[in-house]
Formats: sequence, C-alpha cells, structure tokens
Amino acid sequence: MKPKQTLLIVGPKGTGGIDRYITEQRRYLEDRMDVRVYTRYTAPKGEGLELAARMLLSSLVAVVLFPFQRRPDIVHVHSSHTYSFYRAAFFALFSKYVWRVPVVLHIHGSSFDDFLATDSRVVRRLQSLVFDAVDDVVVLSEYWRGLVSRLAGEEKVHVMANAVEPAEYDPTYPTDPVHLVFVSNLIDRKGIREFLDAVEILESTPGLDFEVSIGGRGPHADRAEAVAAAHDNVSYLGFLSEEDKRDLISRGTVFVLPTYAEGLPIAMLEGMAGGNAIVTTPVGSIPEVITDDRGILVAPGDAEELARALARLVSDPAEAVRMGRTNRSAIEERYSWQSNADELVAMYAEAA
Repeated sequence: MKPKQTLLIVGPKGTGGIDRYITEQRRYLEDRMDVRVYTRYTAPKGEGLELAARMLLSSLVAVVLFPFQRRPDIVHVHSSHTYSFYRAAFFALFSKYVWRVPVVLHIHGSSFDDFLATDSRVVRRLQSLVFDAVDDVVVLSEYWRGLVSRLAGEEKVHVMANAVEPAEYDPTYPTDPVHLVFVSNLIDRKGIREFLDAVEILESTPGLDFEVSIGGRGPHADRAEAVAAAHDNVSYLGFLSEEDKRDLISRGTVFVLPTYAEGLPIAMLEGMAGGNAIVTTPVGSIPEVITDDRGILVAPGDAEELARALARLVSDPAEAVRMGRTNRSAIEERYSWQSNADELVAMYAEAA
C-alpha cells in the first residue's frame, strides 16, 4: 500500500480565523494525508514594548526549533501581513531551499493589500523572494488574486474561500421577534461601537420588535454590558465556547459584522451557515460573497446607515429569512469544508 503524503501545516495558534482554519484543515485532511501541525508561536498578550518583546521571543523560538521537524513531503504555510509575513518567510524559504519540498503559502489578513503597497525596498525584496520561491499561493477571493498575482504570477495563485462545516449549524430562522446577533472581538475594527450605537437608535424607534445578542470579549465589553442592562431585549453573553457560539448563530435571524477591514471573515460564513441574513461592510472580499439576495452592505463607521439596514430587516422578517435560506444554501454549495478539502488535495497533488 502506497504511504500517505506527509503534510506539514505551519501557522499561529490563538489568532482567531487562521487558528480555526488550521484546526479544520487538519480535521478534513487527516484521512487522506499524514498531517502534522507546527503552531509553536502564539498571539502574545500585553501592550507596547511588552507586546513587542513577547512577539519577538515567540517568533524566535518558533524559528529556532523549526529545522528540527521531520522533513515532510509538502509544507503549507499560513501568513498574514507585516510580522506574520516576515516569520512565514523563514518557514517558506527554509522548506523550499533546505528541505527542497513544495511549499504552499496561504494569505490571510485584512490589510495585506496595504502591506503589498509598502514603500520599503527591503520589504518589497523579501516579498519577491518568497513569492518566487513558493510553488502555490492561496488567496481568499478574486480581489486578492488580482493583487498577489502581480508579484507571484497568475499561474501560482489559487482562489480558495474560507470554509465552515454546515452540519454543525441548525438554522431556526426566527422572526418573532427578529434576532440580531453580533459575535466577534469587541474591538474598534469589528465595528462594535457602531453596532451598539445602531442598537440604541433602534431602541428609540417605535414599532420595531427585535432581540439582540452580543458575544465576545474586548475593550468595549463594558459598554456592551451597559447597553444590555438598559434594555430587556438586549443580552451581552461575554465569551462563548465554539458550541455555544454555533447554537447562538443558529438561533439568529440577522448576523451583524460592521467591520472596517477583513480578508474573508469566517465569522460571516458562520452566520451564513446558521441561516442568517448578513449586514456587513464592503471591505476586502466581502462584496464577492454578500450580494443583494444575501444581505445588506453599509459603509464602515456609519451607525445611522447600519441602523437603517437593521430596521429594514426587522420590519420585513420575510426578507431576512429569504436571505438566510439563500446564505445557508450558498454555504452548502460553495463554502463547505468538504469542497475546500478537495481543492487543497488536488493542489497538493499537482505541486508534488
């Protein structure tokens, strides 16, 4: 019997979307390949110099220990922008020129477009070295393909959207009342301030019947808790386990993510898998997924426009449910992990 190819997945842990992607990537590939994961470096805690020192130490340890891994047949490196890319550059270049194995570079990150546009000659040179060395580059959408192809060449770049497992969600499509759900880090970039402002606007609008659930932790948790305390139909749930998060999303009608910057957010795909209409912003790859029959796009930072979009769906539950059912079908047909795994295996086979 022919032995399975060995795949080494390299990436951070404790970093939200990339961490979840790696977990599912291993889960869906381990019956087809011998999968190992190298996630020795983490997202450090702290601020200022403490944060920088922890990040540097974590990265140095990961780099020093990496050459002692058993040589695989294929290496799949996950990367975001700036420091994440600098670290990934070592893993990619070592794998290619020392181990001499095929390397796949997987680009995540909400600001990779800004990173590619850097004025630094040194950084641009490093980008060119890495993109020249790797065999394949995975990006999340056609938007990112257009940007990355300028350095990597079109023949190397593959579009593979993020994915979720639809079987883990059981949509209920509630409309009595319409249930608005926000689950993310409670930080400025995710638009939590605008969402809380929009909730306050909705609360002051007569004739609207709705429920709000907020999950997550972060610097705006105190305000989320205060808004929940002021209104009986608003709940702040704090940190949610994966199981509790999936249950909450499955009980939602509208998933709200008024983000300022994204690649292709897994949280949004999770909302779609749970049968939610989506209210979000036209940043990154989101407009390629959220069309008029799937949700509403609003400008980042505009709480009043966000409130109008939410009021529209609260006032027309049937429209929200139609969008939610369309989204659920889209996940099953296009954004499931089974189809994603098939694409990855085909790419590995071609590279090897």
